[in-house]
Amino acid sequence: MNLTHFRKRPLLGILRGITPSELEPLFETIVASGLQSVEITMNTEGATGLIKSAVKRYGKQLMIGAGTVLNLKDLQSALRAGATFIVSPIVIPPVIKYCSKNKIPVFPGALIPQDIYEAWQAGATMVKVFPAGCFGPDYFKEIKGPFPQIDLLACGGVTPDNMKDYFKNGASAFAVGSSVFRKEWLTAGKFSLISERLRTYLKVCSCLRFNRSER
Repeated sequence: MNLTHFRKRPLLGILRGITPSELEPLFETIVASGLQSVEITMNTEGATGLIKSAVKRYGKQLMIGAGTVLNLKDLQSALRAGATFIVSPIVIPPVIKYCSKNKIPVFPGALIPQDIYEAWQAGATMVKVFPAGCFGPDYFKEIKGPFPQIDLLACGGVTPDNMKDYFKNGASAFAVGSSVFRKEWLTAGKFSLISERLRTYLKVCSCLRFNRSER
């Protein structure tokens, strides 16, 4: 994962429960929309095969990682499949430390201050505040008070309408999943709706990046 590119377009797509038949049209949609970073969660059936296929075909156009990595076994399987970054829903010190030592971008999930700090100390690239929607944008301002050095990724409940508030309160990046990659849209082949939704998020994200110096 190229972190410089990610920081310029800090939106991460979460793909959970996708099928092999959906992979090609979905990734074509993602590339066309302009999204640059996606994770395939390890609790998706056949996740390693999907990651391997995606990396082989789209690895030069997209930064492709593995999500819901819960242990070192998951981590090694994801890396063998070609994942270039790792995402977890919780703090798993051995996973974070391995990634940090081997210069693999890692985004562990945390919510309370203790876990956020421990994730950062272990070597997190950014700490994924999850589920962010439970506390909202104001929570990020509170966290950044004692921890201004910790980069935070907002995940869970992020919408085009509240991205600006998360950004102003300290979020460095955003992650979106089922609100964009809706199962009913995938099943019905309504990829144009996914593209439209992604472009809306990316448009807001681009405006925030452009005005980043105003924070």
